[in-house]
Amino acid sequence: MTDEQTFQKLASMRMQGIAHALREQLGAPEGYDGLTFSDRVAMLIDREWSERENRSLTRRLGLARLRDKSACVEDVDYQHPRGLDRTTLQRLTGGGWITKHQNVILTGPTGCGKTYLACALANKACRDGHSVVYKRMPRLAQELAVARGDGSYARLLARWAKADVLVLDDWGIAPIADLERRDLLEILDDRHGLGSTIVVSQIPVKEWHRLVGDPTIADALLDRLVHNAHEVRLKGESLRKKRSGLTKEEQQDK
Repeated sequence: MTDEQTFQKLASMRMQGIAHALREQLGAPEGYDGLTFSDRVAMLIDREWSERENRSLTRRLGLARLRDKSACVEDVDYQHPRGLDRTTLQRLTGGGWITKHQNVILTGPTGCGKTYLACALANKACRDGHSVVYKRMPRLAQELAVARGDGSYARLLARWAKADVLVLDDWGIAPIADLERRDLLEILDDRHGLGSTIVVSQIPVKEWHRLVGDPTIADALLDRLVHNAHEVRLKGESLRKKRSGLTKEEQQDK
């Protein structure tokens, strides 16, 4: 069998990593003279594994549709005084909360980096092989309304239920209508004990019961969200102001 036939078969089996590595070995054989046959085979397999892992990660990140695609836990700013505990975030970075199907609640004033932290944790979850879905609450309500109209409501809920991590951003940014309350309960009930949820909100947790409105549904929602959650409460000035390069006085003038 010729080399070209070998590459054609590798392509038909979608083994592009092995094909790339084999071309490199054949193109510069002198660079591999000191290696055993087993070593060279191992290099081919490692390349295939790495390329498949990279494709899978790219696919997971694409499906997640994170609001901040550049967010990662390695770049989190611990210098800004906002009450972010390094030990707590490093523990969350380990991912044990996902395997235990626990939740994360990020609260604090606007601009303190809640969404960035949520996306950074979601990015790390993707890198660890978990599936992630990111939704802003206003968009979530819109998608559910459309799904009811076109008959895809059940499929949409099923897809969100299967996600290892569901990010709900801008929780409480607008009043929660009755239908939306029931949708949220359906979503969280499907995920309870099976998946993890990250909730991002400017509203303190102690006010969520009032925010939801209906006492019975509020009790059920908060039971599924809060009782097994890691809560991170941020505070302080906006990071956006810090990055603007302006003094406090200049910020006030603006």
